Order: sequence, then C-alpha cells, then structure tokens
Amino acid sequence: MLVIAGDIGGTKTRLGIFSSEKGGKKPLVEETFLSREYPDFESVLQMFLHSIDMKFDRAVFGVAGPLVDGRVSVTNLPWTIAENSLKNFLKIPSISLINDLEALGYALPLLDPTELYTLNHGREDTLGNMAVIAPGTGLGELFLTRDKKGGKKVLNPHASEGGHCDFAPVNPLQLRLLEYLWDRFGHVSYERVCSGSGIPNIYDFLKNGENMKEPEWLTLALSGVDDPAPVIMNAAMNEEDDCRICRATLDCFISILGAEAGNLALKAKATGGIYLGGGIPHRLVPALKNGLFMEAFTQKQSMQYLLEQIPVHVILNPNGALSGAGAYGLA
Repeated sequence: MLVIAGDIGGTKTRLGIFSSEKGGKKPLVEETFLSREYPDFESVLQMFLHSIDMKFDRAVFGVAGPLVDGRVSVTNLPWTIAENSLKNFLKIPSISLINDLEALGYALPLLDPTELYTLNHGREDTLGNMAVIAPGTGLGELFLTRDKKGGKKVLNPHASEGGHCDFAPVNPLQLRLLEYLWDRFGHVSYERVCSGSGIPNIYDFLKNGENMKEPEWLTLALSGVDDPAPVIMNAAMNEEDDCRICRATLDCFISILGAEAGNLALKAKATGGIYLGGGIPHRLVPALKNGLFMEAFTQKQSMQYLLEQIPVHVILNPNGALSGAGAYGLA
C-alpha cells in the first residue's frame, strides 16, 4: 500500500509518501513547501508529484483548520480544500482530510524517547487522557481519549479549535496586554498572544504600551522582515545580546503558554500527559526548562496537586503531523 500524506499549515506544507512496508515512521519521499508561495493546495501537489511515478492507494492530509462536511478553509492561509475536488485532481478513490493536530495525535505512539524533552516527569496514568498544545503560525489544541477497541485500549484523537477561545490574563501585565490588544482587534484569543503571530503582538505591546526600549541594532534587524517572531525569539535566546524587551516578550509568551496548557490539561483531565508540539516549542527548550512554564502550568490553586502529577513533554520532531497522517492512512 502507498499513501500520500501531508501536513498543511499557514507557513509550511510538508508532503510525503508512505508505504505499508516501511510504516508511518519514515516516508519514502518527503518535501517541504512554503505555503504562501502557492495559490492553492493543488498547485503544491502538482509540484510535489511532477517527477513521481507511483500508483497510490489513498491520501490523507492534516490541515490547520476546522473540517466540516469534507471541506476546510485553512486558518491563516487563503486556501479552501475539499475531499471531492482532491479525488478528481489525484484520481484516487480514498481521500481523507483530518485536522493537523489530529494527525499529530496519531504520531504520538510512534515517537521515540529521544524525540521528546521532558519538562515534568510527574506520574503518568497509562489509562488516562492525553492532550497536545501546539503553537506555530497559529495555536492548535487536541485531546486524546483511551477507548476500548477489540478488547484493547487505543488512543483516539479529538480535534478542537481551542486556540481561538478567549485569552484569560493571570497577572497585571497580561491584563494590560489584553486591554492593549482589545483596542486593536476587538476580540483577543489565545492564538493572538500564544503563536508565531502572537509573539510580535506581545512585543508591540511592551514597546508601545509599556514603553520598553528597542535597541538600535534590533530596529535594523526587524526592518523589512516579513516575520519578526524568529528575530525576537533568537534575540531573546542569545545570552550575548542584552535585549531586555525580547526576553520580556519570550517570558510573557512562555507564561501564557504554560497557563493555557494547564487549562487544557484540566479540561481534558490529561493525566496521561501533555505534549507541546508545533513549530515553536522545540526551538525554545532552554527557555521552557527554566521553571516559568511549569510555574504557570500548575498555578491553579485547588488543582495544583493534580497538575504537578501530569507529565509534560516537548515534541522535538518537527515532522510529527506528517508521520501521523501517514500512519492514519496506512491503518
């Protein structure tokens, strides 16, 4: 069996071909495309397949966006993808669109210990629910239940759009952040402050709302860039640069991420573990392990004892959602 699989996001689209012989862990062919350089998903597929001569049995694509009746408008990208259209385009009878976080959920059993960094060992409940929070271009959230199937307990991923829920400040600085962004956007979701697009929002608030100084070298570095988030994160992580505003931005981001991860853990009762995925956390491990994340994660008063027992892991493999889509197709 041969499966075309994909992880379609606002910044990057990863495509791969998986076989029943090799399994979902490693694709036979893999390629990454910058999503915004293409007018639609079919154009990306055409570029990927133009030199591949294989007969495929099915296709599975994890997409960043809410799937309704086999159709999805990609969040943070002007694409609409439909299963029926893809069947006609690919000439494959079996096409499945799933949420990109759902695809990542199918990859969790495939991950090696070396592909995880543990922030909190806790006490894993092997029968408990699990959850994933994934800041990238946007903010994805997922919970997984363990259900009986054929006499065994299996993980079932459940997609959500929890990243678009209302942002809830947990300290005076975050309250001022909410007020600052409320005047700008009208509605402030967690995605507005806890994603690749959220990092510049926090930075802008600290610069213009809190009057923190921007160094001249940083002004130059930020001028003309399409995405300021990597510049801000790199400056915050560079110990040789004395960049107070970037470090304050990153601290605020990590604190918000920790608090929302704790919210998700409580809502899903994720005693089996919380996993941090997406394009950002694996780059921030040195900052995530300094204690600020776990402090925000556990700061829930009467539920602190429960959250302290929940294992928390950072997914180091950036291709997890692609592998999960491949595994889903092969299964």
